[in-house]
Amino acid sequence: MNSTDSTPSARQTELLEAAYRYALEHGLADLSLRPLAAAIGSSPRVLLYLFGSKDGLIRALLERARADELDLLARVRAADLDTAALGVWEWLAAREHRALLTLWVEGYARSLVDPTGPWAEFAEATVRDWLALLADAQPDDERDTPIGEARRTRALAVLRGGLLDLLATGDADRVGAAVRGHFTAAVGGGTGVSPGAS
Repeated sequence: MNSTDSTPSARQTELLEAAYRYALEHGLADLSLRPLAAAIGSSPRVLLYLFGSKDGLIRALLERARADELDLLARVRAADLDTAALGVWEWLAAREHRALLTLWVEGYARSLVDPTGPWAEFAEATVRDWLALLADAQPDDERDTPIGEARRTRALAVLRGGLLDLLATGDADRVGAAVRGHFTAAVGGGTGVSPGAS
């Protein structure tokens, strides 16, 4: 949000929420202030005043998407890493989250190809967010070890790969069976992983 405002005004919050709903439907890649403003009952001038620039608005929208995702994912609580990963997958696979996750993938990809733009550090921040969530499900004696780090990194790789496949194909049955099979086998078999394992 506008860097001159420490606390957003009610109008700024209202417009951010409306712009967020618009972005969930239309994405951010071709975001243009004029049609966005018309759709949410504002003007480009007001949006520029409140958010400082188009980049400032995009940063605010990405922060809003990240907060939404973290709030929902934080509800996943489990006794172990693989059970937590299964819970995360069920959340990721839910049809009602597709728009948010498509927006998340767009922000993630843009931050890789345009690291100096408004997307800067979005991908890295979300990796840290997800790894922290998964670390919370690990026992204390594993969490801060190389094996613990490798296990949650593997879990994240499986979840993220499954998510990309699901968003690309919409094949929830095939992708879900693969992801659930991976984590169910890990829960049932207790298979470990060394830091160098693939």
